[in-house]
Amino acid sequence: MAAKSFDMIVIGAGPGGYVAAIRGAQLGLSVAVVEREHMGGICLNWGCIPTKALLRSAEVFHLMHRAGEFGLKAENISYDLDAVVKRSRGVSKQLNSGVGHLLKKNKVTTIMGVATLAGKGKVSVKTDKGTEELTAKAIVLATGARARELPGLEADGKRVWTYKHALVPPHMPKKLLVIGSGAIGIEFASFYHTLGAETTVVEVMDRILPVEDAEISAFAKKSFKKQGMTIMEKATVKQLDRAKDKVTAHIEIGGKTEKHDFDTVISAVGIVGNVENLGLESLGVKVDRTHVVVDEYCRTGVDGLYAIGDLAGAPWLAHKASHEGVMVAELVAGGHPHPVRPEAIAGCTYCHPQVASVGLTEAKAKEQSYEVRVGRFPFIGNGKAIALGESEGLVKTVFDAKTGELLGAHMIGAEVTELIQGYVVGRTLETTEEDLMNTVFPHPTLSEMMHESVLDAYDRVIHI
Repeated sequence: MAAKSFDMIVIGAGPGGYVAAIRGAQLGLSVAVVEREHMGGICLNWGCIPTKALLRSAEVFHLMHRAGEFGLKAENISYDLDAVVKRSRGVSKQLNSGVGHLLKKNKVTTIMGVATLAGKGKVSVKTDKGTEELTAKAIVLATGARARELPGLEADGKRVWTYKHALVPPHMPKKLLVIGSGAIGIEFASFYHTLGAETTVVEVMDRILPVEDAEISAFAKKSFKKQGMTIMEKATVKQLDRAKDKVTAHIEIGGKTEKHDFDTVISAVGIVGNVENLGLESLGVKVDRTHVVVDEYCRTGVDGLYAIGDLAGAPWLAHKASHEGVMVAELVAGGHPHPVRPEAIAGCTYCHPQVASVGLTEAKAKEQSYEVRVGRFPFIGNGKAIALGESEGLVKTVFDAKTGELLGAHMIGAEVTELIQGYVVGRTLETTEEDLMNTVFPHPTLSEMMHESVLDAYDRVIHI
C-alpha cells in the first residue's frame, strides 16, 4: 500500500499535539494526528481538567461547612464520592469529544494507533486494522509523559496509587500519605484532606512546593498545617510494606527512620517522558533523562523533526505545550514565530489556598545578580477578599531595582490562578513598575492587591 503523504504529522493528541495540528491546518497545511489512547491526552482525560472538577467539588463542600459565617444554614452536609468522581469524568468526556470535533472541523486526519518513526520523514502506525505508512516533511513529537515510579514505591491501584488511580479512587482514604509536594501531590492532598482524609505529605526537598518562592512555600505550609495536614520536609519514603488493608511507610527524616501506617498512598514524585519505542535512537535524536533535547524552536537537530510539551522537558505544563504546538506549526508553514520563553509561563496549583507564579523568585533573581525591590500585599488588607470570606493570602512582586522591570510575581490565596495572568501580560509587554502603578485597577476586586504589591515595592503602598 502506498504511503499517505502530508505536510505535517503530529504524534500525540494532547494539549500540545492537537493544538499544533489545528494551527497547522489553519495555515493551509495538510495535517495528520496519531493518537494511541485519548483525544486531549493526559491533561484533558487524566490531569488538569478532571482534577479541577474534583477540587471544585471539595471547594463547594468546604464552603457548605462555612455556611454559618455567611448567615446561611446548611445541615447534615455530606458527599457521595462516586458522584463527585462521576461529575469529573463527565467533564473530561465532554471536552474529549470537543477535541475530536475541533480536529474534524479543521479537516485534520486523525488516526487512532501507535506511531513509530520509520526513518526521516516517515511514520509507521499500528492500528486495529493493520499498519499504515505515512510520510511528511515535518513530524512533531507530542507524546507527553507519565508518572515516575520509584523502585519499591510502585503503584498497585489498590493501596498505592498514581494520579490516575486517585482520579477514580477504589475507596475513600481515611489515612493518606502523599509522596511529593509539587502541584500534583499538593492538589490531591488538598482534595482528599478537605473530604476528611487524615493527610500526611512527604517532601524530599527542604520545603513543600519547591519550585515556588520560599515565602509562598512557607505560607502554604502554615496554611496546610492549620487545616490539620501533617507536612514532613527533608524526608524520604524508603520503603512501603503492603498488607491487605494498610501500608506501612518507612520514612527517613532527620537521620532517623520512622514507621507510619496508612490505608492509602499517592505517589507524585515527578514524571518521565514517553520516549520509548518511537524509533528515536535510529534517527540519532538526543535524549537526556527521558526528555528529548530541543532548541528554543523545539527542533531536535534531525531535519524536519520537532518535539513539544512534556516530552521536551520542563516546565511540564499544558499551556506551554499548546504554545509550542502553535509555534512549531507556524515554523513549518514558513512563518517567523517568537520562541516560547519558559520564564514567561505561569505555574498554577489549585490547592486550597491556590498558588500561582510567573518569572523569577526572589532568591533566583538575587542568584542572577539582580539588585531587587520586593513588594508584598496581604489579602487581609483587601475589601473584596474580606467580603468573600477569603482573607488569607499574599501577593508578592519582585522588580529589578535598576530598571523597574517586573522580574517575577508570586501569589497564594483565593482565585490567584486567575489573577496571575495580569502579571503574565505585563511581563510579555515588558512592563515596568511605573506602568503598573499608573494602571487603574477596578474596585472592589482582588486584583487591587496586585497594584498594592507593586506600590509596596516602591514604598507607596496605601492600604497597609
